[in-house]
Amino acid sequence: MFIKRTFDLIASFLGLLILLPVLLVIAILIKVRMPGPVFFIQDRVGRNGRLFKMVKFRTMKLYHDGSSVSVKGESRITPLGAKLRKYKLDELPELWNVLKGDMSLVGPRPDVPGYADILKGNNRLILSLRPGITGVASLKYANEEEVLALQEDPIRYNKEVIYPDKVRINLKYLEKQSLWLDLRIIFCTIFSRDLKGFD
Repeated sequence: MFIKRTFDLIASFLGLLILLPVLLVIAILIKVRMPGPVFFIQDRVGRNGRLFKMVKFRTMKLYHDGSSVSVKGESRITPLGAKLRKYKLDELPELWNVLKGDMSLVGPRPDVPGYADILKGNNRLILSLRPGITGVASLKYANEEEVLALQEDPIRYNKEVIYPDKVRINLKYLEKQSLWLDLRIIFCTIFSRDLKGFD
């Protein structure tokens, strides 16, 4: 959608420009408090199933064993990283991915390779969308790490409960997507509000 992409270009450019001082401060804090690289770069599944390199601020220790499912309070997340994740500041570098065209401001969160393979039939229509920094599913599961921390088997709960619900929500977004809906989602994301009238 031309209008959506144009909006993404303008908003991501202005966002990077305005937030540059914040990005620099966070980068310096990570470098000082967390030995190793500032950024966490990982392959994610993009539009039409193409892989791209997603950029985030690093929030975890350099050497750890673990899945792509994160749980609040786990030892691989550093104290600084926990604060960045709490306020979603670790995701600010993804504005660069939006500017490049890998992502959109609003859309389904990009999955790691493997999860997209689970999608079957009409569910694969989600891959026709550019993945987003935020989205309806992101708003509903803003406290996902806290929810998973309460489960006996977080990985299984994510696979059997959360992920299927996200797929359902993202399919509904695909049907209803519009610039007005995107603006509402961005507003709700920034001000931690619930999105009314979507379901």
